Amino acid sequence: MVYAALGGLHVIDMAVQLFFFIVLLLLVKKFAWGPVMNMMQKREEYVAGEIEAAENSRAEAEKASKEALEQLKQTKQEAQKIIEDAKNAGVRQEQDIIEAARSEAARIQEAAQADIQNEKEKALQALQDKVASLSVLIASKVIEKEISAQDQEKLINDYIKEVGEEL
Repeated sequence: MVYAALGGLHVIDMAVQLFFFIVLLLLVKKFAWGPVMNMMQKREEYVAGEIEAAENSRAEAEKASKEALEQLKQTKQEAQKIIEDAKNAGVRQEQDIIEAARSEAARIQEAAQADIQNEKEKALQALQDKVASLSVLIASKVIEKEISAQDQEKLINDYIKEVGEEL
């Protein structure tokens, strides 16, 4: 066998190894490189999809957070309005109660004034009746005897004392 050697290197062995290396590269390219590249491409797409999904989730979370803050703000405003309405209703109710109490007090006062007036009229009527009966009594005594001016004055003073004691 004749081997061509260049400085101790075997050219045929190198050519055979180079041939098998090229064949191996072609086989790797055909059977392994394509699937590996496809797998890498799928992995890249998967990672890109996950990044995009995470970005979408973050955007949705921010949007939900903003909506929740807006809803909280609106709820606070509604609560403040309810509190204000309750305060206003309380003030109106207080005013209504005060007005009702004032009108009731005025009605009671008017009724008391009417009662006082009735009692006064009754007392005056009783006094007039008494005066009339005393006048009749005095007149009967005068008729019985003739009295002097001094006796008449004494009778009137006695009558006034009697009336004062009865009242």
